[in-house]
Amino acid sequence: MVNTELFQTLKGKLPPAADATNHHQAGAYALSPRHQLAQLAATGCLGQTFYAGAEEQLERAMTLAAQVDAPFVAKTAVHARQTGHMKDMPALLAASLAARDVALLAQVFGRVVDNGKMLRNFVQIVRSGAVGRKSLGTRPKKLVQDWLLNASEKQLLNASVGNTPSLADVVKMVHPKPAEAWRAAWFAWLIGKPVDEAALPPLTQAFERFKRAVARGEVAELPDVPFQMLTAVPLSARQWAEVARTGSWQMVRQNLNTFARHGVFALDGMADVVAAKLRDPKAVAQARVMPYQLMSAFMATGDGVPAVVREALQDAMEAALVNVPRLQGRVVVCPDVSGSMSSAVTGHRGSATSTVRCIDVAALVSAAILRKTPTARVLPFEQKVVKLALNGRDSVMTNARALARIGGGGTNCSAPLALLNAEGAKVDLVVLVSDNESWVDARRGGATQTLREWELLKHRNPQARLVCIDIQPHATTQAAEREDIMNVGGFSDAVFSMLAMFAEGRMGAGHWVGEIDKLPLEMQ
Repeated sequence: MVNTELFQTLKGKLPPAADATNHHQAGAYALSPRHQLAQLAATGCLGQTFYAGAEEQLERAMTLAAQVDAPFVAKTAVHARQTGHMKDMPALLAASLAARDVALLAQVFGRVVDNGKMLRNFVQIVRSGAVGRKSLGTRPKKLVQDWLLNASEKQLLNASVGNTPSLADVVKMVHPKPAEAWRAAWFAWLIGKPVDEAALPPLTQAFERFKRAVARGEVAELPDVPFQMLTAVPLSARQWAEVARTGSWQMVRQNLNTFARHGVFALDGMADVVAAKLRDPKAVAQARVMPYQLMSAFMATGDGVPAVVREALQDAMEAALVNVPRLQGRVVVCPDVSGSMSSAVTGHRGSATSTVRCIDVAALVSAAILRKTPTARVLPFEQKVVKLALNGRDSVMTNARALARIGGGGTNCSAPLALLNAEGAKVDLVVLVSDNESWVDARRGGATQTLREWELLKHRNPQARLVCIDIQPHATTQAAEREDIMNVGGFSDAVFSMLAMFAEGRMGAGHWVGEIDKLPLEMQ
């Protein structure tokens, strides 16, 4: 008797044979250069990942950018910055236009380089020579000058935080010629030249007065400047507490351990004050915080952060999920919990490496879907499906941690589909959250096992749809793009809305490239 696992009978049209291989040399389907660039820009981190080093990702990004037309590169940079809230990749794509099409760069510069950090990223990438030139050139230099000459004092102060290059380096490089006296004085102050303090703008004057007062041992009112500027000044616990009281929601979220180290939570009532700020639904909405950022903060909190503050982060997570849609029908979400999912989601960056791993994000996506769609079924998988009972009423953080604790084994993307087929399950939507590096189920030829299992499932469920969410950018997928299969990359909130639209038939499989193509080059 023949091996029916090898010779499954597939109904209907024969699925296409794999046309590429993944990192394990197993069969896969190649994504188009446009799709690869879009996905890389939305999820790429230019850091060491499980399968690709930083230099490899940089080379791949530049190769893909050269393969597609310059307008698509420009639109992709805008999309990655405005929708994906990425930093490195949008700056890299914008810098590539400096060597390829400066007119296009001018059209999108303001939407990509929208703060001082992005300005410094852009300048550093260009001067590194990575995009084929080492000097800014006339037009890009003018764009940098215009940013410096139009930024407010607050924007300039924020931009002055950070190095490589510092904002002082940028100013020395492009020599802006300000028309306002305060701006001329501020640039002189920034680069260390003698300046009349009375000529400085108000926030900078307040900062200088504050430094002198602290040096004299006096109690002084905190100036409204980026808190990083205050860290060079010896602040008391009560002054640090004031920073926590008055700081932005995102700043407080990012510096809980810093506040703990400086005794903020030891002060009466401060733990409750910080917790109230973090769990405020309006503040969470205004901060446009992504669920994975809250997971990162929760996982990074040290022993000095009180339980009430950690619980507030869980409350904030629930508030951040308000825009996650409830999915209709019979939904199955399949998080990959294999060994390759253990790498940091933003790549390895030394001391700046994120505490959030790919498996944490896969677990978060799964738990978020389960929270909003309690009837959804969760099938974690590695070499096979792992049995795990989850309660849809539990918090997202609780379920995400339960999923993330599984971890290990090889990758078999077809495993959950095979289980559904063995059960004869009725399904409307399957969401596969993985790095797509399937190898346990590798075949010598023909279609991938994932696509073969999907065809079997489709025979029983003709209206079913499959969404493959790739946590880290790769050039291949286990299920070729078509009307009922969508491949998306990344872990931003946008993934949830795209998923719902596709499930309801309101978005085609080619959405990733299509959404970028719709973007206007000129600002509206």
